[in-house]
Amino acid sequence: MQVLLKNLNKLHTTELGIIRIKRNLDLDEQTDAVEYCKERINAPNTIIEKIGKNFYATSCTEVITVNASKLSIITAHRVEVKERKTKYE
Repeated sequence: MQVLLKNLNKLHTTELGIIRIKRNLDLDEQTDAVEYCKERINAPNTIIEKIGKNFYATSCTEVITVNASKLSIITAHRVEVKERKTKYE
């Protein structure tokens, strides 16, 4: 999980990824989706897990999925607080 935090500056996504992230998180057009995801991933209450080939950064209200080898943001979506799960629960 330190790998993701140490390489936040390398995070990127595709044009379709930007559209998907903005739609799923209800972000306005002026919001930079990648910068928003970087801030959420780096937030102190975010839990980062590596499962298979992806990192999952889970905050209280969102899950951001990042490909571990390419550091590409695949998707992000909102979750309810009761849905937040970690491998320790």
